[in-house]
Amino acid sequence: MCEANAYMVKDGKEELLMESVDLIEPEDNNSSYRIMSIFGEQKIVKGRIKSMNLVAHKILFERFV
Repeated sequence: MCEANAYMVKDGKEELLMESVDLIEPEDNNSSYRIMSIFGEQKIVKGRIKSMNLVAHKILFERFV
C-alpha cells in the first residue's frame, strides 16, 4: 500500500493526526491542507508540510511560526 500516517510536530514530538492518508490537497491559499484517509475520513490541518518520507510512510506537518 502507498498510504502514509500524518503527524503534527509540536515541541519536537510527533502527534498522530490520521492513519492511512492517501490524499493531501492545499486549502486557503496553502495555509492549510485537507487530508483524507483510505477509509473516507477527512480533516483540515492548519500549518505547512515539514517533510514527507514516503518510504517510511510518514507525513509531518508543523504550525506556522
